[in-house]
Parts: sequence; structure tokens; C-alpha cells
Amino acid sequence: MKGRILLVEDDETFRSFVQVILEDEEYEVRVACNGSEGKQMLAKESYDLVITDLKMPGKSGLDLFRETRQDPGAAPFVFLTAFGTVDEAVSAMKDGAVDFLTKPLSGPEELLAVVSRVIDHQQLARTVRSMKEAESSGLPPEELIFAGQAMQVVKTLILEVAKTTANVLLSGESGTGKELIARTIHLLSPRGKAGFIPINCAAIPENLLESELFGHEKGAFTGAIQARLGKFELAKGGTIFLDEIGEMPLTLQAKLLRVLQERVFERVGGSKEIRADVRVIAATNRNLQDEVVQRRFREDLYYRLNVFPIKLPPLKDRVDAIPLLAGYFLSRFSLQTGKKLQGFEKTALTAMEHYTWPGNVREMQNVIERAVILAHGTIRCDNLPEIVLRKSEPVIQDSRDALKSVEREIIIKALGRHRGNRRLAAGELGLSRRALQYKLKEHNLLDEKE
Repeated sequence: MKGRILLVEDDETFRSFVQVILEDEEYEVRVACNGSEGKQMLAKESYDLVITDLKMPGKSGLDLFRETRQDPGAAPFVFLTAFGTVDEAVSAMKDGAVDFLTKPLSGPEELLAVVSRVIDHQQLARTVRSMKEAESSGLPPEELIFAGQAMQVVKTLILEVAKTTANVLLSGESGTGKELIARTIHLLSPRGKAGFIPINCAAIPENLLESELFGHEKGAFTGAIQARLGKFELAKGGTIFLDEIGEMPLTLQAKLLRVLQERVFERVGGSKEIRADVRVIAATNRNLQDEVVQRRFREDLYYRLNVFPIKLPPLKDRVDAIPLLAGYFLSRFSLQTGKKLQGFEKTALTAMEHYTWPGNVREMQNVIERAVILAHGTIRCDNLPEIVLRKSEPVIQDSRDALKSVEREIIIKALGRHRGNRRLAAGELGLSRRALQYKLKEHNLLDEKE
């Protein structure tokens, strides 16, 4: 479907003629016989374009146009007018109408050219917005996004799911680049030329989150002095990224489920059904399956979101990517500060490779930005935070003690799975009962009377 059009025309013959032309070009067309009926339809549903006769008995097309101007999500208007009312149509264009056509039409091509131009213009506006967002986000090149062997499986999954419109659920520790991956999926998808709209569900107070997502009408609550578009309307034709989805309140989860099931929603304080022509990518650093068990997350919503799960590895599992990522951040922050640095001293890079990076790529970015500010010539160890240097030192521990600790834990878990039955536990561990008895004694797992 190319777009959704409301046609308001009181002449039945001409209305049918225009409808057939548009539907033959795969536009979805809804029709109204007069201005009042058109107003009712606009109040119930959203459209990409309104084509209306300028003069009609009762409520005119011009009245209908003027009554929609307070809605920030109002569809563009194209007027159908006789020669005698061209001046009025021109005046309406000064107020925001996009074009007019004189009746009778010279042919279908005239109508289709205007319709195509208007809908393409909307698509272009969304494209420009998306490009600005991508630019401001500092989207790095593909080889950096997927740097490291651990990311190659992720890359394969992304390239496959990007071709589709399926919902995606990204999981992984904070700072692993979930929004970056979501943007990549969007840009590689058929919706890549439209907008990418992110929202952090944990960063917005519960009482404001619904309005942020779905928008609100004027007077919907104290302080709502004018109508406002929500993220789902802003993302029309593109992708909405719901970060930290596990933080969403249960009451709002029910409303999100309806959007995913029925593809419609209403603004807060409104009753008009608005089409949710968006792809949903959600992300979490929580285990949503555990959240479902604890009844903090709706099971039906989880399955709606979890159509295509992708788990992002932490940076500690991407040690082979650290030199490449560090080099990228060094170049980026050197350019911002105007410094000409020669790179990293080997000891500094080694320290970063041995550090566990609990904050992942985001932490690395902050560490290198700080190091660039402090460095002269090259980045040395004394330009790095003490915690990176301290935690990068090898842990001095007897390897035999470490192995014993692991072995003890394995034995305890095997006994637990078999409810203390040593014969079954020994069989699972590949030990004889006598050998298991010895291990139990070695690890102080026997009762004193034994």
C-alpha cells in the first residue's frame, strides 16, 4: 500500500471516478459524501492525505481543512475546485493546504502526479529527519559495529532480520551498543529511508511515558495546553526503538500489546484511532523471562516482542575488537579536540585488553575521551583511569585452588539435580561411587558421621 487517502466529495459519479484512479495505483482510499462525514472519519482514524471538494452543501472542504489545523498530526489537504473558486483554493494554500486541482480533471495523470508528489514529500521529510538522527548519533562504519569474532553471529542474524518487518528484541549488558545495532537494522531494512525514533522507557517518569509514546490531545491533563505527537506518530513509516523495555509499567504494557496486535492506538485524552505503521525494536539488559515469572512483565507482550531475539556479547568477550574500537574512539575524540595524537603505547593498549569493561563499549568511549584530553603525543598508562590499570593486573591465585573450586561447585550441582542420590550423581559425572566418595571427602561435603 502506497498511502492512505480520505476522499471527500458530494458528487457520487466524480467521487467514484477519482476513487478508481487511486485504487488502481494501490492507494488505500476511504470516501466521505460530505464535509460532516469527512470530519467524523478524520476524528476516528489517521490518513496520509485528504482530497476534498472545496465547495459542498453544509460543511465545506475549506471548513474541514481549517478545523484540522490545530492537530499537529493533521494530514495534508489537496482541494478539488471549479474555476470560479480558484482564488479561495489559492488562499487556502497560504494557510497550509498543499495543492488544488480544477474540475473537471484533464486526466488521471494530473491527479496521480499531485498525489504522488505530496506523499513522496512526506517520505522525504522523514528521510531527512532519519539522516540527521544517524549523523548526530555518530554511527560508526560497519567493520567497527561488528568488530571481533564474537559479533560475527550477531552480524549474520542482523543481515537476515533486516530484510523483514519482524519485531526484534535485543538483549545484553548496558553499554553493549543495543541502540547502535537497532539503528543498523533500521538502515538496512526496507524502512531505512524513514525515521528512526528512540525512546528510553527507564528515563521518563511513569506518568509521562504514555504521552511520550502515543501523544496527547489538548486538555488531556494539567499542562497539556496543546495537542502533541507521540513517538509512534513521529516514527510513521519507520522504526521505533524501545530501550529498557523491561522498565515499562504493566498498565502501559497492555497498551503497547494492543499496538503490536491491532496496529492502532489513540493519543492520551483522544478517541481517534491512529495507524501504527512502524517496526518495533525493543532492548533490555534484564532477563525478561525471569521478569515474566515474577509477574513484572506480561507474558503475551514478551512473545510479541521476542519474535527475533538477538543477544549482544559483552566487551570482555570481544577482546580481539579492542584495538580497532580504541583506534576509532581515539580518531573521533582527537578530531573533536583538535589534538594530533600518535596512538597508544603498547602497555596502555595491553592494559585495556586485560580490563573487564563492566560498562562495555560505552565505558571504553568515556575512558578514551578522558585519555585524549590528558594525552600529549601518545596515550600512555598514566592517561588511563586507575581502575583500568588496577583491574587489568593478573589475579594471583593458585590454579589448583581455582580448579578445586570449580570441581566442588559441579559436584554440588550434580547432587542437587539428583536429590542427593550419589549413585546417579556419580553416573552423571562419569565417576565410580568410590571416586565420588573420595571427592566428597576432599571437598568437605561429607557429614561428620560419615
